[in-house]
Amino acid sequence: MRFKVVPPAPDALEALEAARRAVPLVPRSENDCCARVMDRAGVPARDEAKEWLTFMRALGLVTEGDRGYHRTRDPLDRDALAAAFRERVYGAADLLDALDPEEPRSAEAAFERFADAVPTWERRRHADWRRVWRERVGRLLDWAVLFGLAAREDGGYVRG
Repeated sequence: MRFKVVPPAPDALEALEAARRAVPLVPRSENDCCARVMDRAGVPARDEAKEWLTFMRALGLVTEGDRGYHRTRDPLDRDALAAAFRERVYGAADLLDALDPEEPRSAEAAFERFADAVPTWERRRHADWRRVWRERVGRLLDWAVLFGLAAREDGGYVRG
């Protein structure tokens, strides 16, 4: 399964770890977990906290079961996070493939190379799907940099 939700990337992996640690080891309801992520990780709104929960599920940091959400016990590992991001977050692999390893591409140029991967139903879902997906591409790029899959260079991005 691939997850589509991508919250804004933090400046450092420590923020991801803080969000993960906000989720208890013993399963709790989505509402409880969102409240904890907001309170303990400084996420300002419930909708954003829900995005974080979903994204952390994609990365294998949080699990959802019949009794709710709980965090995993595995240590935070940048390589494992990068692999999960590439494999389980919708668009990450295609976007990374759209980057050149040597010639920096702007977020806009990366979006244009990626745009064909946006599903038709997503295009119909949003009146201004290009704006929505430009924002999502920007977030994907920021996470790719955080995980070492891409780098910012000369005002653009290169594949890492």
